[in-house]
Amino acid sequence: MSGREHGPGEADLEWCHEAVQGVSRTFALTVDVLEEPMASQICVGYLLCRVADTVEDAGHIPPDAQSDVLRTYRRSIDPDDETEIAAFRASVDEWLPAERDDDWTVVAEAPTIAATFEELDPEAQDAIVPPVLEMVDGMAMFVERHATEGGLRIDDRDELEQYCYYAAGTVGNLITNLLTRGDLTEERATRLRETAEEFGLLLQLVNVSKDVYDDYTEENNVYLPAEWLEAEGVEQERVVHPENRESSARVVGRTADYARSFLDDAQAYLETMPLSNGNTMEAWTVPYLLAVGTLRELGSRPEDALTETGVKVSRQEVFAVMSAASDVGRDSLAELRQTIARTPFHRAVGSAD
Repeated sequence: MSGREHGPGEADLEWCHEAVQGVSRTFALTVDVLEEPMASQICVGYLLCRVADTVEDAGHIPPDAQSDVLRTYRRSIDPDDETEIAAFRASVDEWLPAERDDDWTVVAEAPTIAATFEELDPEAQDAIVPPVLEMVDGMAMFVERHATEGGLRIDDRDELEQYCYYAAGTVGNLITNLLTRGDLTEERATRLRETAEEFGLLLQLVNVSKDVYDDYTEENNVYLPAEWLEAEGVEQERVVHPENRESSARVVGRTADYARSFLDDAQAYLETMPLSNGNTMEAWTVPYLLAVGTLRELGSRPEDALTETGVKVSRQEVFAVMSAASDVGRDSLAELRQTIARTPFHRAVGSAD
């Protein structure tokens, strides 16, 4: 990852913006079309979450050590705790890969992220910290709960929803905390808070549905519920085995259906959010509509989620969605969603021209 040279623990907002580009293409699209101060607040808040997420996904760290590192991280970003971010950096040092990819570079640079966070305005800090602490608590709890299994093994739908809440519902709350700081009616603020978690759950459940192969082969995690796989006669340890392709694909389809159940609330969230403090409709419409497109692809070929092929929307569709989202209004969101649910958006646009 490129970037300016900075000393250890030295604030560097420019580096943080570059780091997001490396770790999440989708979230980078969001940050790129936010305006200040929201762009930097969301960027730094996301990186704080990403540090925990990378540690939690690390298959090479023994569960006990993983939990200890996560809890040290939690203490180091809790303003009511005296633990310094340097303590987290020391605790994770032995687990940093010799050759760091973008994710592990972000973990190694946690002191830079923390120092940059300290330079955000105090109101933004107060909005960001509680959801991040809740996320880290939840991740540590899941690591401890599944410590004997060598990776996460989700049992049933309730546990899947709980995991997705900690992984992404908390991020929905973080966004909402930042959005509800302005002059907002109580009714509107309440509607945002009531649909924030669903917005996060939708995006996370889409990831769970499409990334089965990578989650299992790269991180030794199985998020498809054991209960649903058992109903199809599949053991979690053989979820991506070729002989189970058809049966596992039905569970992928079931998980995608579960994701679809959050589409309406997620849309209501987007239609309610205020466009103030640098927030833009485009920033959140893009990931929402790409989720709709991914669910369409999952519906037509769920088995691809179980192989290296994977399930994703095409680059052409991403560009078409980004272009359309740049001038989307609240009243056109439902129509865009219906179009993308039926056919790849770049084809729909092309046939309409």
